[in-house]
Amino acid sequence: MSDLARILAVDPGDKRLGIAISDLTGTIASPVCVLTHVSREENALAILAIAEEKEVKLIVIGQAFNWDGEISSQGRKSTRLADKIRTLGSIPVILWDEYGSTSIARNARRMMNVSRKKRSGHLDDLAATVILQTYLDSQSSLGES
Repeated sequence: MSDLARILAVDPGDKRLGIAISDLTGTIASPVCVLTHVSREENALAILAIAEEKEVKLIVIGQAFNWDGEISSQGRKSTRLADKIRTLGSIPVILWDEYGSTSIARNARRMMNVSRKKRSGHLDDLAATVILQTYLDSQSSLGES
């Protein structure tokens, strides 16, 4: 994105949704919070409220795929959430392959020497951060070509 704008990412799950946001330059992703799943519409409204508060210009939603490249059942839920956000708001929404985001987040905790006890908690906000950072990195590499 040419002008300064924050981007928000969502790691959607059945129980929780991780939320991450970029800095204004679209370079660095940071965790924001974890939302508890309520319903698709309530989740979409909560995501839009955060996006509007943070003056976000784009929402990136993680989408899961099966080993054969087909959208998984969880990935179809991501599509429906994206559609609901588009219906209720005016901020553009894209889907982004979330492959490996949870295991990368788990490894990051391990590398930061987080105790085993503290590592056992949810990783949703960190997974959202990984999803967003891979998106941001892909955009910066496109600009370098």
